[in-house]
Amino acid sequence: MSADHDQPPGGRHFEPDLRSMTRINLRPIASPMPLGFYAVAIASVMVGALQLGLFAPGAQLTVALTILPAFVLQLLVSVFAFGARDVIAATLMACFSGLWLASSLVLALDPPGGARVLGVLNLVFTLFAVLMASVTQRKRAMWLVLCVAVPRFAVAAAANLTGVAWLATTSGVLGLLLAAVAMYAAFALMLEDMRGEQVLPIGRSGPAHQAVEGDLSVQLRNLERQAGVRRTL
Repeated sequence: MSADHDQPPGGRHFEPDLRSMTRINLRPIASPMPLGFYAVAIASVMVGALQLGLFAPGAQLTVALTILPAFVLQLLVSVFAFGARDVIAATLMACFSGLWLASSLVLALDPPGGARVLGVLNLVFTLFAVLMASVTQRKRAMWLVLCVAVPRFAVAAAANLTGVAWLATTSGVLGLLLAAVAMYAAFALMLEDMRGEQVLPIGRSGPAHQAVEGDLSVQLRNLERQAGVRRTL
């Protein structure tokens, strides 16, 4: 039989309805965000302590080596967040990862003009954090971390660009505050993931609240429009 007889009249081709034959397999994973926030906290403590002069002179290389693992850990968190289809968390963790890598290299190598270059990087990261904060209001844990990160990196940028001592000290204090907020967010999310319900208040709302409190039907709503399921991003 000729292939022409298999086509509809007029030679038009209709794509069959594949909905009844489509299966979507979900792969649950543990939330990587506690690890990401813990990495932010630890690296922020080390850099903040350096800015506050709590270490002996010449400790820059040692601090650089201690914050380098934050780059690896947050890159790993970003990969898992992309796998969980959380583009906001993945983007934030990936950019934090790159920031720690750049900071570690500048502190370790101390290249000419490194402080000013790091200042520009911190300034750009501040703008990025502002944009991220504007779209994460319903994810309160992430939003709170970003609300502290914005002034911290803005002051750090000013300190790097001007070399003013009190700005570096202020940046160090804000760095410790950022560490405290990130540590709280990490612990709250970890308890929430372990018990399947909110234990410490983090102010979830909207889809972020439904992600924990909603049933399976809520979780699977509009799944066909999720990244990795639709045809194009």
